[in-house]
Amino acid sequence: MNDNQALSTLLLPTEPAAVELFNQQGKSNLVLVCDHASNRVPVCLDKLGLSDDQLAEHIGWDPGAATVARLLAKALDAPLLLSGYSRLVIDCNRPIESNELIPEQSAGIVIPGNQNLSAYERADRIQNLFIPYHDAIDALLDARLLSNPKHPTLFLSIHSFTPFLFNQQRPWHIGVSHKSDARFAKDLYRALVQQGDIIVGLNEPYPIEDAFDYSIPTHGEARGLPCAMIEIRQDGLTTETGIERWAARIARAYRAIDLAY
Repeated sequence: MNDNQALSTLLLPTEPAAVELFNQQGKSNLVLVCDHASNRVPVCLDKLGLSDDQLAEHIGWDPGAATVARLLAKALDAPLLLSGYSRLVIDCNRPIESNELIPEQSAGIVIPGNQNLSAYERADRIQNLFIPYHDAIDALLDARLLSNPKHPTLFLSIHSFTPFLFNQQRPWHIGVSHKSDARFAKDLYRALVQQGDIIVGLNEPYPIEDAFDYSIPTHGEARGLPCAMIEIRQDGLTTETGIERWAARIARAYRAIDLAY
């Protein structure tokens, strides 16, 4: 713990950490991350002035994504890192310089607890929530490189997306996105398409861009790792059965291409 963390009052000693490492000893060559795993808000921020219902919506997190990621980690014996707090407190998949790192509004909803933050308040969230999450990812990837330098790690980020945006239905059931290195994403895309009964997007509903994304560019592309982002439409994640089916679909797609890496 550094001096800034020691002086911070952002998290109580009894509150969960900024990052959770799940299935740390997983033997797969795959590493999973879930940037928007939780809608938790530090107690001192008083829910950012929002209601529980608002925090439960997509503005607060990616509903269903963390559960899919945990099931996937178990099925593939892969380590998984999950962010511990709401994307409204700080978005762990945005560059630090982004206006969306600590959003003042989201989907037309004003976030009272994010208005007129001081430089200290902003730095406190970065230091105690954003940096520990990404440091944990770096540490895991570094350890895997040291233990097996000839066996490259694959890096996969799990998200979910809202079925409607700007009153338009989004047709994809699942999307796979990439930045410069498209091989892993395109292999996953083709394996999902071959399942035959779902609409799969490639760089839909979102492409990966440096201005809006952090995890894939920083931990995947910058390290030269095969990397991709999966987005699952949230209306398929409203039940335990639906969540289990999507985890099984993704695991099946990954197993179909794993030997190529």
